[in-house]
Amino acid sequence: MNERRQVLDALVATRGQALKRYAYLMCGDAHRADDLVQEALTRVLSKKVPDDVTEVERYVRRVIVNLVVDEARRGSIWRRLLPRIATRPEVADSSGQVADRVSLSAALARLPARQRAVIALHYYEDLSVTEIADLLGVGVGTVKSHLHDARKTLARTWTEGAAGRPSQLIRGEM
Repeated sequence: MNERRQVLDALVATRGQALKRYAYLMCGDAHRADDLVQEALTRVLSKKVPDDVTEVERYVRRVIVNLVVDEARRGSIWRRLLPRIATRPEVADSSGQVADRVSLSAALARLPARQRAVIALHYYEDLSVTEIADLLGVGVGTVKSHLHDARKTLARTWTEGAAGRPSQLIRGEM
């Protein structure tokens, strides 16, 4: 138990903030992201973990994705935890990027959990469709379908509320 604890302590010290950002991408709520990371670390602590921090981080990230997807299946919990970004006052800078990012966050929050996870894994983690399929334990076709549906939904919902360049932000050009 002590070795596992040391590995997790090293993980939190070196990659804790990155894990929190990752969890935030998955759930859209900073407080819930903290809870997700804590729950994932607790679950990993109860398992036999490798000595390599990179391997443990990969496992923790998978647990975070699974937790978010499981919560989405329960429905009411997910809807209650959705961030209310759209109600925050939008701050505009000279190029409108801040307002665009707020709009993108709101559009992402409206996606189903699996689609949101696939989008985050593909664009934030830069994983291929095959890698996402392996990580989520689904077929390549399912991942492609989720990506297609999510892109279509984002293009439709975000364009309705955005003042600018949704396709650029979705592709990460801004």
